Amino acid sequence: MIVRGELAPGQSLGEADLSDALGISRTPLREALKQLANEGLVELRLNHSAVVAPFRRAELTELFEAVSGIERCAAELAALRMEDADFERLDALQDKIEWHHGRGELRDYFQTNQQIHSAIVGFARNAVLKATHEALLARAERARFFALSVLGRWDESVREHQEILAALRRRDAARAGQILAHHVRRTGEIVAETLDGKGDEAAVPDTLAKPRGRKTRNVAP
Repeated sequence: MIVRGELAPGQSLGEADLSDALGISRTPLREALKQLANEGLVELRLNHSAVVAPFRRAELTELFEAVSGIERCAAELAALRMEDADFERLDALQDKIEWHHGRGELRDYFQTNQQIHSAIVGFARNAVLKATHEALLARAERARFFALSVLGRWDESVREHQEILAALRRRDAARAGQILAHHVRRTGEIVAETLDGKGDEAAVPDTLAKPRGRKTRNVAP
């Protein structure tokens, strides 16, 4: 709910309301809030309700510097280590995101988009790299979903994914890493640009331009 903007940045998380909405008692809810706080999605406040962590420009910059570096390294290694089955999986996922993009299905696109990023990191076959990436994934996912909601970024994202896959297929490690690093940094830039003029700490704007997809391949998922 936080990642997909159903609970907005800065929103108070009243335990009674959340317990009723989720159908759970307060004890597991409090444990969940502690875990989300550890992941950087929630901020706990003494004697007050927890709140959804707001977007902060400086933190976003640092987050996407780190994620872009990790995914760049992963793409460089994956280009050299991917097997035929790995390329088949990426092809299938690419077909799915282009299908969802053409149908304007943002949430389904986003889910598949995340699978692609995680798959490339996995194809690097480096356990330390994968664990480091997973530790940052929840915070990165939230910003990615918000960035895709900004007009124009969705189309741009699809094109960049096509270029990444092409570079991986050529076994061009340097190019694959370069494109993926730019792709990730661009997400952070989109969110930061949207927050410009709102101070160093801000919630997502109430009104966002809803993107409309364009078909790039006439294929079924």
